[in-house]
Amino acid sequence: MVGETFLFGVLASFQSCLCWALQGAGVETLTPVPSLAMTDGILGKAATMEIPIHGNGEAGQLPEDDGLEQDLQQVMVSGPNLNETSIVSGGYGGSGDGLIPTGSGRHPSHSATPAGPGDEVARGIAGEKFDIVKKWGINTYKCTKQLLSERFGRGSRTVDLELELQIELLRETKRKYESVLQLGRALTAHLYSLLQTQHALGDAFADLSQKSPELQEEFGYNAETQKLLCKNGETLLGAVNFFVSSINTLVTKTMEDTLMTVKQYEAARLEYDAYRTDLEELSLGPRDAGTRGRLESAQATFQAHRDKYEKLRGDVAIKLKFLEENKIKVMHKQLLLFHNAVSAYFAGNQKQLEQTLQQFNIKLRPPGAEKPSWLEEQ
Repeated sequence: MVGETFLFGVLASFQSCLCWALQGAGVETLTPVPSLAMTDGILGKAATMEIPIHGNGEAGQLPEDDGLEQDLQQVMVSGPNLNETSIVSGGYGGSGDGLIPTGSGRHPSHSATPAGPGDEVARGIAGEKFDIVKKWGINTYKCTKQLLSERFGRGSRTVDLELELQIELLRETKRKYESVLQLGRALTAHLYSLLQTQHALGDAFADLSQKSPELQEEFGYNAETQKLLCKNGETLLGAVNFFVSSINTLVTKTMEDTLMTVKQYEAARLEYDAYRTDLEELSLGPRDAGTRGRLESAQATFQAHRDKYEKLRGDVAIKLKFLEENKIKVMHKQLLLFHNAVSAYFAGNQKQLEQTLQQFNIKLRPPGAEKPSWLEEQ
């Protein structure tokens, strides 16, 4: 009962949005927007739904499905772009020539003046935009219906178990690498604060060595020690910055690019299942002349979406393979760098620390140097 009421409400709202979009495109619609009475009927059905009562007498809350809301937003966000061309006439504030207004039983009066070239162009643009909105509306309706059917357990979906497992593993890996990236940035901030403290402490020791003759030697070698630690810390900070930058590129660019292809694949899978279900329903219906034409059209549309789905499935498989190879190559180098740099720093081996940076071609910016522009970093 809850699923049917929610589905009816979504479809009614979608009809209202479609009529509004058609009117915005300069096309008068013959289908009226759902009235207030219809809306009240929907709300009345929703208000009479059964609400479970717990043993303590409190009304239970209906479970909220955040994934369903996100999937619906993803389906609705791929709407047509109606701003590519401008409509000269029709729509809000237009003359509305050649359009039959809704709610009027009178036929439009034919003008004796023939339509000019501008009116023909405007009608052509309006018709083109009407076709775009119509195709988008049909596609969105079918995908929304398929999505809700899958969520309420009434529809079937195509599943590639091996590919789905790899996609889920990628998402889990991305979450873990994001955690490593966050910790690496925190380590960089702490190291920078430590360097600033050591630098200030070294300057204070050096100043006191000049003003305290009786403690000049003690303040002097403590100042030299802090300066040496500060120098090694700057080298370590450069290595850690390089490590964090490489992880950031891997997570926010390489993995994100693969996940964008995964989102396209999932959208294509939903469309494929939606048109597959539509074709199956037509195949089970009566076979007459009209149905045969619709069946052939549905078969052609289904085949086009099937080809798109299989192409994107192959693209996702290839990108996942290349991503895994690239991840292993990058992380092997970065983990070796991080280990050698940290070990040399805490062992006090300045020479090994410098050799580590030379091994991985890391160049430190001198103190006070300006940060390179984004074009130089590319």
